[in-house]
Amino acid sequence: MSHLDELDEYEAELELGIKREYNAVYSLFRYCVLTQDATYLCNKLDMQYLPQASYPLFRVKMEDVWVWDKNRPTRMIPRVEVNTTSDVTVEELRGEGDGPTITAEVLAKRQGDHAPDDDDQ
Repeated sequence: MSHLDELDEYEAELELGIKREYNAVYSLFRYCVLTQDATYLCNKLDMQYLPQASYPLFRVKMEDVWVWDKNRPTRMIPRVEVNTTSDVTVEELRGEGDGPTITAEVLAKRQGDHAPDDDDQ
């Protein structure tokens, strides 16, 4: 196997892992925010439109954030601020009073992390 094949396989494994994580954590968040550069899941969102003379500027502030980035050691971030002149798409995943639809135990099962049973030791 060549080094390029190994690199392609590694990239494919990273992509598959982040897709699984996204599916596992998706229902924990209230908003999905799509920008040209990244996809974010967050629970608190403040978006402002700041008109400029030659282009529109969007300032998006998020809290309790999960970011789609396979190269990060951790994708959970307390706060993110994005300034962009590109399109921003915001999807509301659940209402303000609605709680997450899964528990920590279900999330752990979805991600394949579980406490070792007596049989596993």
